[in-house]
Amino acid sequence: MEIDCLCMGILFADVTCAPIPRVPNEGELIVVDQIQLALGGCASNTALDLVKVGVRVGVSGCVGDDPFGRVIVEALQKGGVDTRGVHTIPGQPSACTMIINVQGQDRRFISTPGANTLFGVEHVPSEWLQQAKVIYVGGFFMLPKLETQETVELFRRARATGVKTVVDVVLFGPENYWDRLAPLLPEIDVFVPNDHEGAVITGLKDPLDQANRFRDAGAKTVVITMGSKGSLLVTDGLRFRAGVYPVEFVGGAGSGDAFDAGFIAGLLAGEDPAGCLRWGSALGASCVRSITTTDSVFTRPEAEKFIREHPLPLEVF
Repeated sequence: MEIDCLCMGILFADVTCAPIPRVPNEGELIVVDQIQLALGGCASNTALDLVKVGVRVGVSGCVGDDPFGRVIVEALQKGGVDTRGVHTIPGQPSACTMIINVQGQDRRFISTPGANTLFGVEHVPSEWLQQAKVIYVGGFFMLPKLETQETVELFRRARATGVKTVVDVVLFGPENYWDRLAPLLPEIDVFVPNDHEGAVITGLKDPLDQANRFRDAGAKTVVITMGSKGSLLVTDGLRFRAGVYPVEFVGGAGSGDAFDAGFIAGLLAGEDPAGCLRWGSALGASCVRSITTTDSVFTRPEAEKFIREHPLPLEVF
């Protein structure tokens, strides 16, 4: 099939527990109702969420030749994602994360990057670069082979033909984050870090200051997500602060990826920046109703109905 969006980046298997009352003491066992093995990773989560809202998606990344790798590929295929761009690397482990959910606290992660660190531009099917209307990179900084001039040139060529480039990050590896990101920023149409990531990368605490710093370095549109505090968007001549949609919070894993998927769905539908924020916020809100990264994310009819019935607090400033 042809694709509308190319999702490049990190692919994970997640082992997730239902929320526990507290972190166990040394040697202590805490019993939960559910521990689940599910899909994880920015590129795979975003791809699966996009399929749910009717977008044709191809995913490109690397997995190991092991049970976790097979879980990742099978989950993507079952969800309707084209996996021809996923490469199995012999002798390498697949990436896996243990997600610990504690009631009333942000989630904790124990993670191994596995084969993701070997993913490069050469793994992307060339025909997808001709077809895609949006190219998304999920998990930048955990993808050292994408921190190259070759990636910058790929983005530049794509944008010259009207393709939108969207990038999200995961803090990983050497902490000279700004120097590693700066060459790519002028070729990014939408940059979507959270406020913690923005603070670490820029050294600035205020999300607006973070957004302006990324914009000054060349990013066209910057969206800073802030969890329960909503999101902030800055683009040419326009600044928005958005609140959040009211939903019951169960777990936050995958909510940022769901936001990315919603924002991309808005771009593909021709929405303006406010409309893209509504779509991103709606899919992000739907994600937190489950302990997994994708199970509770809205389908397109569910998202459209939710957005119609629930106004998103939105302020131009």
